[in-house]
Amino acid sequence: MDHTIIKKYFPELTENQMMQYQSLFPLYEDWNSKINVISRKDMDSFYEHHVLHSLAIAKYFTLLPGMKVMDVGTGGGFPGIPLAIMFPQTDFLLVDSIGKKIKVVQAVAESLGLTNVVAVQDRVENIKDKFDVITSRAVTRLPEIAAWVSNKLRIHNDIEAGGILYLKGGDIEQELRDVPKNWKRKTTSITKWYPEPYFVEKYVVHLY
Repeated sequence: MDHTIIKKYFPELTENQMMQYQSLFPLYEDWNSKINVISRKDMDSFYEHHVLHSLAIAKYFTLLPGMKVMDVGTGGGFPGIPLAIMFPQTDFLLVDSIGKKIKVVQAVAESLGLTNVVAVQDRVENIKDKFDVITSRAVTRLPEIAAWVSNKLRIHNDIEAGGILYLKGGDIEQELRDVPKNWKRKTTSITKWYPEPYFVEKYVVHLY
């Protein structure tokens, strides 16, 4: 499985970061044989469908040192793990209600030596902290994610401060209309950065 597609779009990566990205596939392949966290057919396109897709957030927004990020419904660790490799000085809390998925995330983070990742099994409404940025990938409809996390953001209504960075595909116009009016919104097509056909009709949605 070729990880060099990551270097193609992120040429500034350090040698250590590239080694970490390279290690992702064998780690997930091993865990996937025990606990199915990624569909078998998706493993064939692991770097494009999971790692590069997660890193679309990094193309759109730079996570700064010291920022606190919560990845909601992280599943097997996406987009949280690829972003934590990209931004080693940013603190990540990866949250999922399914224990076996969090077990995989914890093991992967430990194997990679990611000291900026904490993974917890919990429901997002039980998390008491405040965050600069909240990430997620196609966990629910946009109005729902906004409702879940509206009281978890340090700052609301400031595009520079962060907000919700959500990876979502398909026809999202109705969902965007259903987001409460107190949220500003910006939608960017991922094909702006990656021309691969997989990314057609896939977006980074920024709610702030």
